[in-house]
Amino acid sequence: MSVVFEQILVLKLGALGDFVQAVGPMMAIRSHHNDAHIVLLTTAAYVDFAKALNLFDDIWVDADRPKSWQIGKVLALRKKLRCGNFTRVYDLQTSERSGSYFQIMRPEPRPEWSGIAWGCSHPHTNLWRDNLHTCERQNEQLAAAGITNVAVADFSGVKSNVARFGLRSPYAVLVPGGAAHRPEKRWPEARYAKLANHMLAEGLTPVLVGAGAELELLQAIANAAPGAVNLGGKTDFMDIASLAHGANVAVGNDTGPMHLIAAANCPSVVLYSYDSDPELCAQRGKAVRILRHKSLRTLHEVEVWSAVNRFIK
Repeated sequence: MSVVFEQILVLKLGALGDFVQAVGPMMAIRSHHNDAHIVLLTTAAYVDFAKALNLFDDIWVDADRPKSWQIGKVLALRKKLRCGNFTRVYDLQTSERSGSYFQIMRPEPRPEWSGIAWGCSHPHTNLWRDNLHTCERQNEQLAAAGITNVAVADFSGVKSNVARFGLRSPYAVLVPGGAAHRPEKRWPEARYAKLANHMLAEGLTPVLVGAGAELELLQAIANAAPGAVNLGGKTDFMDIASLAHGANVAVGNDTGPMHLIAAANCPSVVLYSYDSDPELCAQRGKAVRILRHKSLRTLHEVEVWSAVNRFIK
């Protein structure tokens, strides 16, 4: 008699901080369904990172992310999902888009579904779920599906060859970027430059990380703080985790890489304005200090250095 294995689908599309905070639940799903074939549906940006986690048997890319009116693409996605013969789906995205994937898998039988999609088998029914921190919200969701042992994300296995950067200890990682459409979440460039110079005076090398539209910002800080190392555009997610392992401390805005750095258990100082709420989305790790001001323009480098100094004494 042939053995029928569970076919599990995990949905997690992004963004980086959300993906990082879903790794603990992903680990719990892997442990709970140890003998299952588990597929992750994600976006192209997270494929290599997901492979490095070694939790999934296959990774699918949600490349088209079709709109409801793109009937051909919707039907193609429906066919792919139904042909997966999934016995259960864990929707860790819990967005309108991911919930629509449950609906397009009609007719019955549809797989068991953990999430908030209307009519799903294992709904997270807490009406106040949006007032929970991301980690607690996901933990509650999984508990409703029978998974109660959700550990903190473990990034000890995510390593890369950061020796190629030739860094010498001690060093600090600085993450001065963030979403371009939310500039109020960024501490001013000039204050990062002053902090970097203070670090250099104390024998601590600032290492700048970021990519894309942040490259000009990183170069401006590096120009204002000779001796800082600018790795803008040179690191992937695995590199950032590995750099965090070797750093004495990290300082950055409320942005995706700081979630990864904190989860790698690097002592982290994270800067918040009132534009985001750490009660809902704060970075998690063994040593995280949140500094929050109504406007980051009123946060002085002396206060940030004081928080850094507590970690490096």
